[in-house]
Amino acid sequence: MALLSSRVLAALHRFNAAHPWDHNAHYHRWIMRRLPRRFGRALDIGSGSGDLVRLLATRAESVHGVDADPEIVARARRLTDPSAPVSYTVGDALADAPPGPWDVITCVAALHHLPFAEALAHLRERLAPGGTLVVVGCYAERTATDRLLGHVSVPLNVATGWLKNRGRGAPRPDSMTAPTRPPTMSFAEITDESRGLLPGARLRRRLFWRYTLVWRRPAA
Repeated sequence: MALLSSRVLAALHRFNAAHPWDHNAHYHRWIMRRLPRRFGRALDIGSGSGDLVRLLATRAESVHGVDADPEIVARARRLTDPSAPVSYTVGDALADAPPGPWDVITCVAALHHLPFAEALAHLRERLAPGGTLVVVGCYAERTATDRLLGHVSVPLNVATGWLKNRGRGAPRPDSMTAPTRPPTMSFAEITDESRGLLPGARLRRRLFWRYTLVWRRPAA
């Protein structure tokens, strides 16, 4: 959002603070449409309060979430049905997640917190043959296309926040309380590195200052 004017950006931040909604959770249903109806083991990187973990568990045999923030993982555990096939780890996404192989790996707004190439290579090696990796990420705005999507996203962001809050202010969702930092890689840089590591990966800019990546590992 850096390419928006400072006045518009400040107004947008004030509106979002009063009418919060989770831009990342907006893509959870989109993620599910990229996955099989049923699958085996799933891993969610940067699982936060566990919203996507619990959604994956409606189709998976088991789901594991990993996040570095112990407070938000404790919240995820409280929100998760003890009978669900779900587990969580507090720790580093690359060093502490169980090794797999995983039939599905998801990563939402977490990849820009990690060394990009190392993280993609790590996830690639832990994905089972025929498995699916889905990333929803953040990128640094650098181009006219970025600026156009940013401006288009502003009124849609306001309308969505208004509708989700029914015009009234609301507390921030649990999923929005984790620490964040701005991305440093442009979409072009992300695309170049991704396609070198994940041949055939499909990447696309999205609304609400996000991009998506989908890659299916070739079957053995």
